[in-house]
Amino acid sequence: MNRHDAIFLEDPPSDDLDRMLAGDLSVDAYVEAADTEYPEFTGQMSFLLRKMAAQGKIVLAVEPFLKHLLEIHEFFAEGGTPAELNPDTDQFRVYAAERDATGGLLAFYRAAASGSFVKTVRAVKEFARLDAKRFVLRDRMRAKALAEKVRLFQSSYVEAGQIHVYLWRMLRAELELEISVKPCFLMMPVVRDVGVGRHLYGPGDVLTLLYIFHPNFHIPTEDLLAARALIYNKVIEKNEITTSIDTHPHLRNELETIETVRQLSLEDCRRLFPYICRETTENAKRQVYRYIRNEKGAF
Repeated sequence: MNRHDAIFLEDPPSDDLDRMLAGDLSVDAYVEAADTEYPEFTGQMSFLLRKMAAQGKIVLAVEPFLKHLLEIHEFFAEGGTPAELNPDTDQFRVYAAERDATGGLLAFYRAAASGSFVKTVRAVKEFARLDAKRFVLRDRMRAKALAEKVRLFQSSYVEAGQIHVYLWRMLRAELELEISVKPCFLMMPVVRDVGVGRHLYGPGDVLTLLYIFHPNFHIPTEDLLAARALIYNKVIEKNEITTSIDTHPHLRNELETIETVRQLSLEDCRRLFPYICRETTENAKRQVYRYIRNEKGAF
């Protein structure tokens, strides 16, 4: 961030953000109001962003998809209905993408609750396809909004989660040859230090990325990726780990979980699913590790 003139955050614009950056709202109050999934991280990042703003960096939140989504929530809270949304607007397109992806997620929950491995794997694939469509829309909208702003600065830092590889392609297309767009995977040096030479994508993310770039493809490994995603999502740590952050506990947990599920075949996942589908993260992890330790035999 320090190398660039402008910092574009992966957040919708908000008065609270502006007030926090200006020092008119405490970081603690900002984090509490944000109700974030990772409060410790958000707090530390907020202090860093405030420091950057004080140094003269331009810090802007640019995420039109999420901005529209918040507006839709407010519209519905005030009594509005989907029928009142104009189908020719970005707001409606955001609503439709969110509706479809949420429907896919609910279908996955129902399939998982049924205990059927085949139905659940099918639901994972369907949700991944719908989620991929949502990501494509979101990245296209953000690329267009960013292109108008990055032209105003000598250099810009764009915050984006690693699933947003499509954003890179879209932003590069929007800017053509005007500005060089370079992706930077911030955790790769740490990954190499840990001694792993691969990416940080779990099987569900790999499946979603395949659907983002190849929406109509069907290959044999789809079922395997979906099945591994089921196991991965059960054993990956869900809560923020705030102890020993200098050792990168989340990264190590992700790498360990990715390497663990890579050892599982489709049949392994089928055998594990009924034993772990209703278990806690810790219990599911114990079951999976015991299964692998026993050379995929008895639990």
